[in-house]
Amino acid sequence: MKKIGVILSGCGVFDGAEIHESVITLLALDRAGAKAACFAPDVAQMHVINHLAGEPSEETRNVLVESARIARGEIADVATAKAEDLDGLILPGGFGAAKNLCDFAVAGSEAKPNPEVARLVVEMMRASKPVAAVCIAPALIAAICRDAGIDCSLTIGTDADTAGAIEAMGASHEECPVVEFRVDEANKLITSPAYMLAGSISEAAEGIERTVEELLRLS
Repeated sequence: MKKIGVILSGCGVFDGAEIHESVITLLALDRAGAKAACFAPDVAQMHVINHLAGEPSEETRNVLVESARIARGEIADVATAKAEDLDGLILPGGFGAAKNLCDFAVAGSEAKPNPEVARLVVEMMRASKPVAAVCIAPALIAAICRDAGIDCSLTIGTDADTAGAIEAMGASHEECPVVEFRVDEANKLITSPAYMLAGSISEAAEGIERTVEELLRLS
């Protein structure tokens, strides 16, 4: 049975992992007969958003604790994850990928990735093990590859501003429809737009399911 790491970034589209994308990912892995191993950094969220009001809250929350909601408690600190224990890695999107796994949401092309997330991604790539990222998570991958001196190509869909910031980090951006994915063959890197373009959960699911299928094929 293949073991695939899933890096979560909290719980909720505006300040954590996108829940639909995360659950679709976990379901697709399970249906394909793979074992998901969930991880998240043990750090404070950048901020907390009241998802009903769409406004910041005065609360403070922990990324690992919040991610455990999606993982049903079966989750570990990403600092404990090792590439040698995994066959592949996937990062769902949500603003948490751009706020908690890195600071792309505020720093743009100057984004700094979480060091433990970056370590694991680079370990996987150096070991020629596949890495997938969906929605806004490819921006995190671009920052990681920039710092590691890895030339990569990826997609976030068609958003020109985000694509421009990604290219400013040295990555090559390819446009991609919501139900498709793009593969950087040299790095075994698979990316798909998901809710960067999706107008419905079914559209997001189609692209993510195909991405998971390719991730498992390459693993």
